[in-house]
Amino acid sequence: MTDFKWSELDDRAVKMAKVLSADAVEKAGSGHPGSPISLAPIAYTLYQHFIKHDPNDPKWAGRDRFILSGGHASLTEYVQLFFSGYGLTLDDLKKFRTAGTRTPGHPEYGLTPGIEMTTGPLGQGLASAVGFAYGQRYQRGLLDPDAKAGTSPFDHKVWVICGEGDVEEGVSSEASSLAGNQELGNLTVIFDANHIQIEGDTKLAFGEDILKRYEAYGWYTDEFSFIQPDGTYKEDTEGLAKVLEKAEAVTDRPKFIKVDSLIAWPTPGKTNDPSSHGSKLGSDAVAGLKKVLGYDPDKSFEIDDEALAHAREVAQRGLEAHAEWDKKMDTWRKANPDKAALYDRISQGKLPEEFDKAIDDLVDKFETGSKVATRKASGAVINAIAAVMPELWGGSADLGGSNNTNIKGAASFIPVKDATVQWPDANVYGRQLHFGVREFAMGAITNGILLGSDTRPFNGTFFQFSDYERPSVRLAALMEIPNLYIWTHDSVALGEDGPTHQPIEHLAAVRGIPQLEVVRPADEYETAEAYRYFFEKDNTLPTALVLTRQGVPTLEETKAKARDGVRRGAYVLVDTEGQPDVLIMGTGSEVQHAVAAAKSLADEGIKARVISVPSMEWFEEQDADYREEILPAAVKARVSVEAGIAMPWYKYLGSFGKPVSIESFGLQGSGDENMRDLGITAEHVEDAAKASIAAVEAAE
Repeated sequence: MTDFKWSELDDRAVKMAKVLSADAVEKAGSGHPGSPISLAPIAYTLYQHFIKHDPNDPKWAGRDRFILSGGHASLTEYVQLFFSGYGLTLDDLKKFRTAGTRTPGHPEYGLTPGIEMTTGPLGQGLASAVGFAYGQRYQRGLLDPDAKAGTSPFDHKVWVICGEGDVEEGVSSEASSLAGNQELGNLTVIFDANHIQIEGDTKLAFGEDILKRYEAYGWYTDEFSFIQPDGTYKEDTEGLAKVLEKAEAVTDRPKFIKVDSLIAWPTPGKTNDPSSHGSKLGSDAVAGLKKVLGYDPDKSFEIDDEALAHAREVAQRGLEAHAEWDKKMDTWRKANPDKAALYDRISQGKLPEEFDKAIDDLVDKFETGSKVATRKASGAVINAIAAVMPELWGGSADLGGSNNTNIKGAASFIPVKDATVQWPDANVYGRQLHFGVREFAMGAITNGILLGSDTRPFNGTFFQFSDYERPSVRLAALMEIPNLYIWTHDSVALGEDGPTHQPIEHLAAVRGIPQLEVVRPADEYETAEAYRYFFEKDNTLPTALVLTRQGVPTLEETKAKARDGVRRGAYVLVDTEGQPDVLIMGTGSEVQHAVAAAKSLADEGIKARVISVPSMEWFEEQDADYREEILPAAVKARVSVEAGIAMPWYKYLGSFGKPVSIESFGLQGSGDENMRDLGITAEHVEDAAKASIAAVEAAE
């Protein structure tokens, strides 16, 4: 931070921030004005004095990261970006919540300069901020592990503003527990305790001592109040700054600072009123606010030019901080040429030269005819590429051994004192992550790692429990960031754990998330090629690998065709002479049944083309000619086979196609028994093929 000085111009800038927030919501006709009004002095203090940032270069690698977890209060951040000189204009504020705006109702990553992540689903900003802190620490360990704390160009801080809704959401508790366990001293959370949410006073549903809760998590805690002992209200930014300075001196724990405030202060009739949370204030209240703050009630979006110029001096301070960092980076580069080359590669998103060879060498060891679970194949690929990709790290929600997400020989990413008998190698810069049974936080944290560093995380759980992770998966898809989900135990074939653990509707559900690419490989070869293409492909969309618990045959056909076929999303695995009579489409462990059925049908003189469809999303990215080549429109007899509900397949089955699917919850039994009893067999595929052919013939 800079030496803290507060002037009359700072007071005027805060008043302007309040008025602009009120005007923006009023013009939009909707929004959340109360929090941006009362948060204005806190946000201004952070942007002007504590957050290291360069408005001239919003993506400067040396910057601190700021996350507004309560994204509904987006004007809090937009106004400070406008004040600081990030390129937002007064017109952008006037277009708040309108079509085509750069100032949407909730902050959106990639749309507005200076926004570090999309927030709005409460709790996820705070949870992902933990991931930002994870990513900063791991990247520092990768590139500059021996530097004294605070001296490395890879040292930066993560700042968060959150509210009651954020800490009520369970994901923030999951992630905050991990943050305390990890002793993330680079993370500071300011909790705006205004005691108001949509339904009124938060005591309706939120009664615990939040500071004691965070103290129990292992955080440093402190409290400051704008509400004075005599009941008056004073936005004492100097007092707040002292509390923040004291917290900054703590480096061995994350920090949680509670600030007691009154929502919408000092708006007449709306201060401390729930109506100010999620509705415009109304013209009378806005006029009253302006009168109190010394603004003309008949003017909208009035600018105090002198105060704005004063606020924008932060940009010059940012340039100076950036120049100082550049010198530090130059010194580091000269002293660490090999690590500098690694930094250049990962910061540019390039793969190591040895990447393809690592996968090729592994693939050469596969044996057709063997039976290998695709989860095991996935683990082999992870370890093969981890040897050449130090930026790759990850783990599971207490399922590393089952998901095969453990990196052999890797230290655990935990403080040394937390080493266990099972995991004796502990290091704050380790690459093996342990999330505990916290799927949602795992997804949010890995989102933060991606957004806050140049490293590449992965995470894993049972496919059934992707439901718990889903909101963070959706947010990754919305932000278009390449998170990698390793979801194993993908069907009723997992067996004896029973229906509670057997996914049925999950493939359809995750395929329903726009911009999530779902891959269900058939065997070892397809698994390896799915990894290869995920890291090589141009887009940055998140990808889910859906993998078997049980062994599946390594197919001769995929050995020759998977490298080109998998990246196309669907490809012909077994073909016929001339036009086929029927198309049989399958994914994952069911491809073997499609191949077996095609052979039996051939013995009866029926020509069946088998199409492996590892990824519908990748297939849909192909041009129309390729899609027609694989699924010729002239062949109307079609079958899909997949151990889940058939919903996603109807677009390919057409009017006469027949799905082989599971339309009920699973069964208690062995995996083989469950698949047989629920009709996922080659015999049922044959029957479906004949039924589809008969339906076509009957219609002709």
